[in-house]
Amino acid sequence: MTHRARAEVGGPEDGPGAGSGDGPGGSIGPAGGRPDAEAPARRPVPEASHPGLTASEVAERTARGEVNDVPVRSSRSTADIVRANVFTRFNAIIGVLFAIILAVGPIQDGLFGFVIVANTGIGIVQELRAKRTLDNLAVIGEARPTVRRDGVAAEIPTSEVVLDDVLELGPGDKIIVDGEVLETDGLEIDESLLTGEADPVLKKPGDRMMSGSFVVAGAGAFTATKVGREAYAAQLAEEASRFTLVHSELRTGISQILKYVTWMMIPTALGLILSHLFTLGLPADEAIRRMVAGIVPMIPEGLVLLTSVAFAIGVIRLGRKHCLVQELPAIEGLARVDVVCLDKTGTLTEGGMDVREIRPRNGAEEPYVTQVLAALGACDPRPNASLQAIVDAYPATDTTWTATDTLPFSSARKYSGAFLATPDGDRTTWLLGAPDVLLPPGDGALADIDELNAQGLRVLLLAATDRALDDPEVTAAVRPTALVVLEQRLRPDASDTLRYFADQGVQAKVISGDNAVSVGAVAGTLGLPGADAPVDARSLPADAAAMSAVLSRSTVFGRVTPQQKRNMVAALQSHGHNVAMTGDGVNDVLALKDADIGVAMGSGSEATRAVAQIVLLNNSFATLPSVVAEGRRVIGNITRVATLFLTKTVYSVLLAILVACWQIPYPYLPRHLTLLSTLTIGVPAFFLALAPNKERARPHFVRRVMRYAVPSGLITGTAAFATYLLARSYYTGPHALPAETSAATLTLFLAAIWVLAIIARPYTWWRIALVLAMALGFVVVLVTPWLQRFFDLKLVGTTMPWTAVAIAAIAAVLLEITWRWVARRFPA
Repeated sequence: MTHRARAEVGGPEDGPGAGSGDGPGGSIGPAGGRPDAEAPARRPVPEASHPGLTASEVAERTARGEVNDVPVRSSRSTADIVRANVFTRFNAIIGVLFAIILAVGPIQDGLFGFVIVANTGIGIVQELRAKRTLDNLAVIGEARPTVRRDGVAAEIPTSEVVLDDVLELGPGDKIIVDGEVLETDGLEIDESLLTGEADPVLKKPGDRMMSGSFVVAGAGAFTATKVGREAYAAQLAEEASRFTLVHSELRTGISQILKYVTWMMIPTALGLILSHLFTLGLPADEAIRRMVAGIVPMIPEGLVLLTSVAFAIGVIRLGRKHCLVQELPAIEGLARVDVVCLDKTGTLTEGGMDVREIRPRNGAEEPYVTQVLAALGACDPRPNASLQAIVDAYPATDTTWTATDTLPFSSARKYSGAFLATPDGDRTTWLLGAPDVLLPPGDGALADIDELNAQGLRVLLLAATDRALDDPEVTAAVRPTALVVLEQRLRPDASDTLRYFADQGVQAKVISGDNAVSVGAVAGTLGLPGADAPVDARSLPADAAAMSAVLSRSTVFGRVTPQQKRNMVAALQSHGHNVAMTGDGVNDVLALKDADIGVAMGSGSEATRAVAQIVLLNNSFATLPSVVAEGRRVIGNITRVATLFLTKTVYSVLLAILVACWQIPYPYLPRHLTLLSTLTIGVPAFFLALAPNKERARPHFVRRVMRYAVPSGLITGTAAFATYLLARSYYTGPHALPAETSAATLTLFLAAIWVLAIIARPYTWWRIALVLAMALGFVVVLVTPWLQRFFDLKLVGTTMPWTAVAIAAIAAVLLEITWRWVARRFPA
């Protein structure tokens, strides 16, 4: 047997683990890691094969540390989480200010320090919960390579591979360590993720294997020559690339805002301390307290915390639905997607298939056809979904048929084959694959095939030829022998999922390697608009602009090659679309990598799971709406609470500037603003950030937040300062400042609570209760004697307090008018 290529006899779409031709019913190779699969039994290695290391040799290498110790992480380490939450720019600033207040006292003015400690603790706890969820899910979906030891092949964890181990490979398997090929059976390796070259490389014994590449066809075995951090992919940080954050507009926008706030704080602090010390002549401790009071509210410290918490809670919620989010901002990314490219098999249909009928051609008899099909199935130890259906229907019982040469299936070729010898010495080359690829245009059989495809059935052509398998023109003169009609199983939830995307304004594009008419029939059954006009990808123009035009007006595409999938994603992105790509096999890897968000099925190949940002471990396309909804919840809610935080930043900056210009004491102590921030921002923001939210994700986060935060902050700050000026003219005496501060605090609270009331819309019972509870909390402080003393907050008389209320009412009216005007004038 020449073993030029191990038979990957499959359907016209994809090979095992090579793409949408596989699904839960197809083979995904020894490293497929299908979470719902039973652990395969240990099996003996064939006598002619390399037996692998012995147990003692493995123990020696393990003792020397020659193990594959590159951590396969699904999240940041505990140390990274603690460090990211504790050692922040603003925690450092607040820590210094807190230390200053502890030195000058009283402790009431240092309450903001305890709030930061509590917030940081909450952030750490929530991210650790998310990490635990991610790590548990990652273990479920982790690949387990097949390794030979003591003449037995068995699956082991990736981290237990040692130097000189012999690893077996099959279609869809990812090369996890560097090595040298020992055995090859038509082994074709795709090294595109490392070299950029998309063409598969045919490997021979002695050839080098690079970690980070993956198998597209054939089978083989190699010995590990470099493991752990010495492997090629580890040196290129390829193993860690899956954790490189996708672009997050939320995080980028918040970082941009914080940068500007930092620069504003320095001159503001200098201006306040100098004016209070030298112009107003206040005592040093009083000047410091007023300066700290002016600086602390400028810091939107809780905004970063709430963003992390919102992402972490999203990960936990999705984890309960068996959705592994490998990069936290991917939740946000999928919510911004406006085009979803879907595979047919494994996404709209289940992976398993059934043989519906055999239609012999050209005088062939069905018993003979089934014998050929059984022999082809026996050639492949790991059949894909199409061939598995044939194997199930026609198991090999006659062992006298032998294959002396085989040709693996590839997504580009759309067929596979074998050179079979019968017991009576008859030798024939057989091909099994896509009829419209194997037959010339206009062949009479194509009309029958089109009718079957129009019913949503999948059709394979079994054909004979006199040419050798390695003949470039092997399909030039085939003799059709039979049509194999396969019935596909529609996913029961696919129709509802497509309807959800349509309702949310997300375009669905079905991109499949199968026959275009068949794909269109399936999509039409599920109610996808445009399914009645499928496009054969072989007719697509190569020019990106022309391809984009076809993509914009069509929905269903068949006979798409792996490179075309990648080009189609790029063409959609070039026209400003945010593209998500779903896939389960190696022919989807390049497109998944290039898409804005890659979504892999848990039953798919290891290569797809490695490059995807989201892995659906339950293999259910119906989980995607949950991810979209979670992303929209995060984006919508963070936009709401960001407006709250930045309104405070704006009015804090304005008050500091006005105080410096008027050369008067800063009206507030840190304790006052801690109280206001807690009631109008801190507590309600936590509830609002985690609330249900179905708003559509929209771009331009910073612009959308600042268009409301700036006018709201200006109005609120101006109202508070106006009350302060009136109070300064109304109250007299050496102890007038506390009364002035109390009146200004009342106006600031009422205006800020009105901003909260606007942001909390649309109202539900709990949102109304939240706003009322915060207002009640302030009233409790005003009427409770010990809280009055603690916060140094007591309203004096009736004239000025009612004036403060009136000014706040005017501010509320201005806020309502401004928000409505901004919504019309600057729509997002």
